Amino acid sequence: MKTVLDFLKKTGTYYLATVDGDQPRVRPFGTINLFDGKLYIQSGKSKEVAKQIKANPKVELSAFDGETWIRITAKLVEDDRVEAQESLLTAYPNLRKRYTAGDGNSVVYYLKDATAVFYTFTGEPKEVRF
Repeated sequence: MKTVLDFLKKTGTYYLATVDGDQPRVRPFGTINLFDGKLYIQSGKSKEVAKQIKANPKVELSAFDGETWIRITAKLVEDDRVEAQESLLTAYPNLRKRYTAGDGNSVVYYLKDATAVFYTFTGEPKEVRF
């Protein structure tokens, strides 16, 4: 899991794919945080992405560092604990302009039953499950 965390932090931006009815939706994200032994991401409850995750929590994340790319398949599980929100906001203080832990809008999710696969153009894929 640390390998996945380090890779996503290094790339800075990853792309999160959700499902909206029968239409895939992809958007850039930048939050990734280790809390309580799990990888977490953050969004706002009022955003369409949060509504899509609530309807179908199965997602994929993808990122590329110029040589290696990762594809992560997981289920997102909402964690409504203020401590989880606070941990992520501490890791990304620039989000405090829009979110406060426990404000009713900030939402954090942890990745459950995740499979991450690292790919390169020349090497064999490397799989990590967490």
